[in-house]
Amino acid sequence: MTNLRVEKLVRAQLTAELKGEAMTLLSRINAMLDNATSPLVVHAHCDLPCGVYDPAQAKIDAQSVKACMEKYAASSDADFKVRSVIIKEERCEAVKHHLWVLWTDYFKPEHLAAHPNLHDLFWKATKSAGDAKKTQDVAVADRLLSEIDQIAEIFWATKK
Repeated sequence: MTNLRVEKLVRAQLTAELKGEAMTLLSRINAMLDNATSPLVVHAHCDLPCGVYDPAQAKIDAQSVKACMEKYAASSDADFKVRSVIIKEERCEAVKHHLWVLWTDYFKPEHLAAHPNLHDLFWKATKSAGDAKKTQDVAVADRLLSEIDQIAEIFWATKK
């Protein structure tokens, strides 16, 4: 180990001790490995190899949004309704996340060229997910599900 690497390790240990944290054996080993190795550089067109993307993730969360709305409407329990709204809002955010991952990480310029309405579909679907956070209207959830289905149809067409 070079003097510079030892110095970094000692500095990391002193910094941890000054913060009142003890360096564990594992954190010392990790610090030594960080200083002794270089990370691999990986090039890919997406975060992980193709096949990990699927609009079903967004659809499952959107179905949960709709179910929360329906259960909210059917309940008279105030506490249940609060929990329903909280879960619905979390699922709306998850829908937006899954859609944005598809849009920004999976779809490429050639997909947009072949499906010129793709950008508009994503915009509408993410807006619908945001709208669903603000309402208990099942029609908004149905609209969101329909938009996700249209995106899924294009997604699967690109996989052929």
